[in-house]
Amino acid sequence: MTRIVIGGQMGKDELRQSLEKLTAGKDVEISVKSDLDAAMAVKDNKADFYIGACETGAGGALAMATALLGSSKTLTVASPSKVLSEADIKEGIDNGKIAFGFTINTKDTILPILAKYLTK
Repeated sequence: MTRIVIGGQMGKDELRQSLEKLTAGKDVEISVKSDLDAAMAVKDNKADFYIGACETGAGGALAMATALLGSSKTLTVASPSKVLSEADIKEGIDNGKIAFGFTINTKDTILPILAKYLTK
């Protein structure tokens, strides 16, 4: 089972609903938590991946995950000035990234990519 926790500052319930639709029929557990609890869940191996959204894609979305997991485990997949390609996101996942931040307005682009590679 893949365990995904949603933290960040914006749209948590909206992200959960979208992820549930994108992962329907797959063995996935999705939960919504505060930033601290979400990052701690990943750190304590109670969740496999962290997803968060905010206005910048890195601040409120990833700050706590970066503090607890380290910058080597986090990836900003979309900021106001740049949206990573699917290939770049896949490469990040293949290289051990487990926490992902993005701007809330890119969720319809980013979530299908994350769902595809996090729930193989």
